[in-house]
Amino acid sequence: MSGPAGGATRTHFDTAQAARIVGMPPPRLRQWVRAGLVTPRRDGRGHLHFDFVDLILLRATRGLIESRVPMRKIGRVLKSLRRQLGERPLTRLTVYADGERVVAWDGAARWQPESGQFLFNFKAGQLVRQANKVAHLRESPVKLPRLTADQWCDLAMEIEDTSPLEARAAYHHALDVEPAHVVARINLGRLLQADGNLVGAEAHYREALRHDARSGVGWYNLAVLLEDSQRAEEAVGAYEEAVRVEPDLADAHYNLGLLYERRGRHADALRHLAIYRRLTQTR
Repeated sequence: MSGPAGGATRTHFDTAQAARIVGMPPPRLRQWVRAGLVTPRRDGRGHLHFDFVDLILLRATRGLIESRVPMRKIGRVLKSLRRQLGERPLTRLTVYADGERVVAWDGAARWQPESGQFLFNFKAGQLVRQANKVAHLRESPVKLPRLTADQWCDLAMEIEDTSPLEARAAYHHALDVEPAHVVARINLGRLLQADGNLVGAEAHYREALRHDARSGVGWYNLAVLLEDSQRAEEAVGAYEEAVRVEPDLADAHYNLGLLYERRGRHADALRHLAIYRRLTQTR
């Protein structure tokens, strides 16, 4: 790490440190720099110094290469993405290949970096059909099957990707049977958060933690929500609880490291990024 002391300094990493964090060999990082995929700062001796935005772009590069996206296309995507980041929460940023297009997601919106075009999460027709199905399920005079809360929860998880609204209804049925069902609370909160209902999501996360204060996933999801809501101080506390009760929660260490860096706590940032690197290397 380099830079003068002080709360406004930016943390930088040399090539070896950046390679360890991203999980790629240093020669590969230098190759990406020569190709212009990332543009880290160079010191007077010509040594590379990567900042946190560079780390985010390096992780995106690795994922896109693994998805066999052409290097020329990756270059265009990263060039646009660096301009588009702005004040977006870096800890929520995901870049992935969706067929022939590359999509960026920051937890609140999806867009194509190359064109800047924003994408809807669901097709309107599909959304209407799913809503009608849920309405029919709730209004039908036919009795619901006698399932346990665990069975309702398992069903919800099974259909989340294809029918999120029906999954939400199934989680509600699980909570009707067992209001203290922590997994159903957390997963329902996650679906509400993805749909932009942060108030409802936070209520479910906090209720889940009231029943199980040692749920690392519960603390992590709450922390992400708080960060998305621009409540950084509370988010730090929730991430700290997440890694305290579940020390192997790698993504919580990574996000906490980024938040610490923004607050000038550089030593703490490096410590949690080192833990993140160790955990992800042993997966």
